[in-house]
Amino acid sequence: MIAGSARELPSAVKLAVVHDWLDVWRGGENALAEICRVFPGADLFALVDFLAANDREKLQAKRASTSFLQKVPFARHYFRALLPFFPRAIESLDVSSYDVVISSSHAVAKGVRTHARQLHVCYCYTPMRYAWDLKDVYLARTGLDRGIRGRVARGILSRLQSWDRAASERVDHFVAISQYIAERILRCYGRKSTLIYPPVTIEPADDATPSAGASYVTVAQLVPYKRVDLIVEAFRSLPQRELIVIGDGPERRRIEAIAVPNVRVLGRVTEKERDRWLMQARAFVIAAEEDFGIAPLEAQMCGKPVIALRRGGAMETIRGLESPAPTGVFFDTQTAPAIAAAVRELEANVARIQPAACRENAARFGAERFRREFGDFVRARWAEFSARAKV
Repeated sequence: MIAGSARELPSAVKLAVVHDWLDVWRGGENALAEICRVFPGADLFALVDFLAANDREKLQAKRASTSFLQKVPFARHYFRALLPFFPRAIESLDVSSYDVVISSSHAVAKGVRTHARQLHVCYCYTPMRYAWDLKDVYLARTGLDRGIRGRVARGILSRLQSWDRAASERVDHFVAISQYIAERILRCYGRKSTLIYPPVTIEPADDATPSAGASYVTVAQLVPYKRVDLIVEAFRSLPQRELIVIGDGPERRRIEAIAVPNVRVLGRVTEKERDRWLMQARAFVIAAEEDFGIAPLEAQMCGKPVIALRRGGAMETIRGLESPAPTGVFFDTQTAPAIAAAVRELEANVARIQPAACRENAARFGAERFRREFGDFVRARWAEFSARAKV
């Protein structure tokens, strides 16, 4: 039993956890790992499972039962290209023998087929981005916003949106990662949700006052909506400051092409190396409209201020200069000049942003708090569900 949690589920209750896919470790996988810690006896399911051995240890060495996509040739590298088949693949996973199903979903996991004798709780990172709010962004950045291929792509995404809305009805209870996502769930699915912030698992760092000679750092999956390209462009006008870009993804080649000498693109690094860069950083920079944003909180846990867009989940996790104990600086438009101006504003106010305030703010989102809140929520919903079943 996890320390500080409520009464465990009865031992006879069978529980399945369904995650979208397992290939590389990101913020969603941190939450998945904590869900598996709360319910260590749960069986794991996913579309595909290509996790490295060191990452699998964080899931208590669990290996997921996977869909037919796992066996498609070259799926390890190209399974995302099979997006049109994701709904059918998630529906092919057989969880019919379980009493409780927890879907950990930013895409299709919530669409796993359940029946009336099962309780389905969805921990929702977001409704499927490329089928809803960011559809036009993805099409434009992949060159699929025009011509015959564009019409085909729009048709696929429209069908995905219809499926996603219908699949949301299979969920008994939605849990949102932020108030921002709770509002999106209501708008997309017409469903209310409970807010439980995801866990920040990085360990607090020793006191370290930001240094004028230190680098600025961004950590992100290099995909279109993260807008890392804007951060790189901003540092073209800041040649005396160094930017470190940590992360990999389909945008990497384009970002490397526009990088200037004061911008270093490191790609994917180990967690230990990432933490070292965060602890040495002057500040963390993020340009995306984040659903929640684990990386900015990890930076704050290291005592570092954050430069962020004044939208989305960042409004819930960063305290701006208007706060008596600020932890960062906001910019209001998603442009390179606005980011550059925010860097200068941070430097003009750096004495006001104390490492202790950053860590105190990040500590509100710790892993123990997540385990307690999420475990208690699932157990309470099961108690209600099983009581109704006996009537």
